Amino acid sequence: MTEKVCIIGSGNWGSTAAKIIGSNVTKYDEFDDQVNMWVHEEFIDGESLTDIINTKHENVKYLPGVKLPENIVANSDLIECIKEATLFVFVIPPQFLKETLRRMVGRIRPDAKAISLIKGLDSSFSSIRFFSEIIQEILDIEVSVMSGANVASEVANENFCETTIGTIVRKHGKLFKKLFSTSYLKVTIINDIIGVEICGALKHILGIAAGIIDGLNLGGNTKAAVVRIGLMEIIKFAKTFYPEVRKETFYESCGVAEMITLYYAGRNRMLGEAFVKTGKPFDVLEREMLNGQKLQGPITIEKVHNYLVHKQKIQEFPFINVVYQITYEGMPADNIIKNI
Repeated sequence: MTEKVCIIGSGNWGSTAAKIIGSNVTKYDEFDDQVNMWVHEEFIDGESLTDIINTKHENVKYLPGVKLPENIVANSDLIECIKEATLFVFVIPPQFLKETLRRMVGRIRPDAKAISLIKGLDSSFSSIRFFSEIIQEILDIEVSVMSGANVASEVANENFCETTIGTIVRKHGKLFKKLFSTSYLKVTIINDIIGVEICGALKHILGIAAGIIDGLNLGGNTKAAVVRIGLMEIIKFAKTFYPEVRKETFYESCGVAEMITLYYAGRNRMLGEAFVKTGKPFDVLEREMLNGQKLQGPITIEKVHNYLVHKQKIQEFPFINVVYQITYEGMPADNIIKNI
């Protein structure tokens, strides 16, 4: 059977994925050469982003200067875009995921499968839900996840890096590995979906913390110590609430490598630094600095903090607690050192 790929999302990471996938599907007989990419329509100087991508083969807003393969077909009609697709790549902002999934219900093939590149958490006060679980629950299909030290602009510029695919169906992992493997992107498959999801989600907290240290001008030694302490607390969180998670997962690209990246790069680090230096709240900085993109750090901090409060374990996680208090309760930023 020929697999037909559909990318749900077209931001900077979605467009970077499109560049890789569009090239890779032409190398293997099992993939259809055309790859549909769902675009939330916007207009740039009076021209639709969909038309720009299909004619100039470039996402001029979210990934300017990077050419996309001509077999990437942008489409703002979700239902038309997903028609006959067997492989879905989800890479949209988390706040739009559930609505998008509900629109897809009853309109996809029963043999479809998916991979989520979305990093973050969906939760209520009393529970934490991972995006792979949400996709699987609403669409009733098998879902893998991918996460790693993958700054989109660097991947798009073909700087060598690694990524981790978590899956419980090995043959699906191998299929997705073919979609993403390149000479500059090394893919590892592991049997630990939740571990990969935790790394991808809670790393946002480390990004904010690293930015706070930069905003305080405390230097590399301090930032390395804070990131290490934060990583140990994330491992503790995983083993406390998800004992099935493999500790080895934290040594993969989705774990320690991504934490190293947060030391100096990423939106959360950048806005964490600006938060300290300007005194502006994160929602204001997001509007001013992210060109329409969303910041997941503050949302993740709030969700994890509330979950720990509900479980009456917040005092066991001083790093997460102090980052929350600095972000939401006006605690002086230098308390990040005093309270961990």
